[in-house]
Amino acid sequence: MPLTVPNWMRALLPRRFRKTVARVAVVRLSGAIGAVSPIRPGLSIATVAPSLERAFSMPGLSAVALVVNSPGGSPVQSHLIYRRIRALAAEKEVRVFAFVEDAAASGGYMIACAADEIVADPASLVGSIGVVSAGFGFDRLIERIGIERRVHTQGEAKAMLDPFRPENPQDIVRLKEIQADVQALFTGLVRERRPGLDASRDLFTGAVWTGRQALELGLVDALGDLRTTLRARYGEKVDLRLVAENRGTWLARLLRRAGPGQTAAGLPDALIAAVEERAAWARLGL
Repeated sequence: MPLTVPNWMRALLPRRFRKTVARVAVVRLSGAIGAVSPIRPGLSIATVAPSLERAFSMPGLSAVALVVNSPGGSPVQSHLIYRRIRALAAEKEVRVFAFVEDAAASGGYMIACAADEIVADPASLVGSIGVVSAGFGFDRLIERIGIERRVHTQGEAKAMLDPFRPENPQDIVRLKEIQADVQALFTGLVRERRPGLDASRDLFTGAVWTGRQALELGLVDALGDLRTTLRARYGEKVDLRLVAENRGTWLARLLRRAGPGQTAAGLPDALIAAVEERAAWARLGL
């Protein structure tokens, strides 16, 4: 049986013996983007940055693979995550892949555009390049039950889109201006990162497409999955190293309640990290 030498030990060997297996750091970016709930925080630069830093700082790195599964959310957090990925990729001179699972829509697609190549499943939902604002109007309801709304502001636009007051046409005009500015940022980013887009189609209507349709439109580069694609690119023995999500599993968060170093159950951080990593691999299906 041939002796297997860990990658970290190969640096100690003479150059002619340093043949290494390609290593790819895998970062899972799953869930809505922005504040979701206290129990399960969404993707944000605060929750994602530590995982990204660990991934791009991994020794012997050939590439970073982002596993994206997000319907979108906050445009600000989406853009911050996108910019951090691009900055780290340029700093470390590492190629980035994005693998779309169920969806890379809206802000999820913006994050996927940070990759040099986007690979989707044929049935993935891709796109939704647009901006939306939704809410409810309660002004007639509170009038019916006899509630008087009292709002005092300095600045006439301070209470814009107050759901307990009748809709103001000027507020709608202002909202549309804001949405148009964010949309311009989004479409400009996609055009820059995806130069092969189908110019004959308007891809910025907020519509979504399947992975197969997205490939024809130039929104993704290939169809496939992480394991098959990376083995074809870097060899059957490619070393896939999953970076556990910073948010952690519910079990890990429960065990961490005593603070850093030691947990309420008396377990060290290293053991909790192993729990998180095993759970993350299980979610990834590898």
